[in-house]
Amino acid sequence: MTGGTLALLIQLTLVFAPLSLAAIGGAIAVLPEIQRQVVEIHGWVTADSFMDLFALAQAAPGPNMMVVSLIGWQVAGVVGLLVATIAMVGPPALLALALGRLRARFAGLSWVRVTQAGLIPIALGLNLASGVVLAQAAHQGVTTLVLTLGTTLFVWLTRWSPLWTLAVGAVAGMAAS
Repeated sequence: MTGGTLALLIQLTLVFAPLSLAAIGGAIAVLPEIQRQVVEIHGWVTADSFMDLFALAQAAPGPNMMVVSLIGWQVAGVVGLLVATIAMVGPPALLALALGRLRARFAGLSWVRVTQAGLIPIALGLNLASGVVLAQAAHQGVTTLVLTLGTTLFVWLTRWSPLWTLAVGAVAGMAAS
């Protein structure tokens, strides 16, 4: 392993480990900051590549945070994938283990219930911000605006799988090419 690769692995850890602790509601909650870090600050991937990786991660079965693994893979291959994944799941897993034990001990206290209730709007707000960032990144004209609004309404108003929106977007993208 070269010094450059080791430096990249350290950077991946320093980007994703702190974000993992702020990801209330899942990795998608910190997606705007992930995008800012990997595209704007570090330049590891382009904005278009980021959107492609995100779409792939969402279409694949598995956790929402798979985009982090794919970014790690793009940056430093298989080792980067492992480092980014561990950096994103390790800290909150350890925190959940510790807090789970405390919660079991103090579950009846009112401040525990109030804290849990207070985290709900935070998670919703972070997820909404992610949606706005993704919509802004995808906006390239009237067609993408219509697809974004249509997708939003489709997912919000129906119980159908959001994967249908990916299929429609793929067909629209091929038609536009």
